[in-house]
Amino acid sequence: MRLDDVNKGIHKNRKRLRVGRGPGSGRGKTSGRGHKGQGQLAGWSASAIFEGARMPIIRQIPKRGFHNRFARAVFAVNVGEIAKAFPAGAEVTPETLKAAGLARGVWDELKVLGQGDVPHALKVSAHRMSRQAREKILAAGGTVTDLPGPAAVVKGQKKPSQKTAAAE
Repeated sequence: MRLDDVNKGIHKNRKRLRVGRGPGSGRGKTSGRGHKGQGQLAGWSASAIFEGARMPIIRQIPKRGFHNRFARAVFAVNVGEIAKAFPAGAEVTPETLKAAGLARGVWDELKVLGQGDVPHALKVSAHRMSRQAREKILAAGGTVTDLPGPAAVVKGQKKPSQKTAAAE
């Protein structure tokens, strides 16, 4: 390494590009906008998905069905995986599953599914549970606890007003 290479390529106080200042500037005459077309005039700007003359890719992709953006994300894990990861008598909660690396990513509710065998008793707490998973855990001598999920907002349901709450 040489001492004169240390700061090579670092431009701390770079001058701003001044367009339309003559042919010697490199950005004179048309100021980088080209000769003709909709982009040549002042005030024109493209949207984020603009792709020129062709059909935008967002409109080419087929869209089918309904995608609820407000739906709660549910993470599913099988009882067989839980039984392998936890010893007999262990307490299984969403937090312990995350710590064990079984429940990855971002989710709102945990659902336990019934695939696999449960050879020993476990104390399982989850928001949702399949009937088969519940039967297998109880048959092995374990316990099942249902966790409360986030409060669901029913369409058309109004919050109680202050006046009616105070009157009662």
